[in-house]
Amino acid sequence: MRARDSIHLPFASSTPSIARTKLAGFLTINRAPASVIDDALIVISEMIANAVSHGVPTSDGTVEISWSINGDLLELSVHDAGEGGSLQPIDFDEDSLSGRGLSIINRVADRWWVDMSKGTRVNAELALSQDV
Repeated sequence: MRARDSIHLPFASSTPSIARTKLAGFLTINRAPASVIDDALIVISEMIANAVSHGVPTSDGTVEISWSINGDLLELSVHDAGEGGSLQPIDFDEDSLSGRGLSIINRVADRWWVDMSKGTRVNAELALSQDV
């Protein structure tokens, strides 16, 4: 099975909410397990929040968000025009108010990576099979 969607949304704090709604619909239509939907919504929210907090909007003032189902994998991607910087998960404690995004992605996604060849693109994969 192969399904994909890509959207450009405003570079704004409200964008994670909009993207979650669109991703949930996409995953529901494509019959993803509820547990995968929950995890995917967490991951995409953190990816977008990081882009909006630390990145740079594209020339049209947006952030590009895409997702696809490729066989047994859900692939998520968020792209902004920012360059440079360090994208590593940091340790946090229960009292931390920020800095958790990449650590959450690291814990929830099966795999994630960053491509900084043209702006910053954070990618993540989640297995669609609940047996993994």
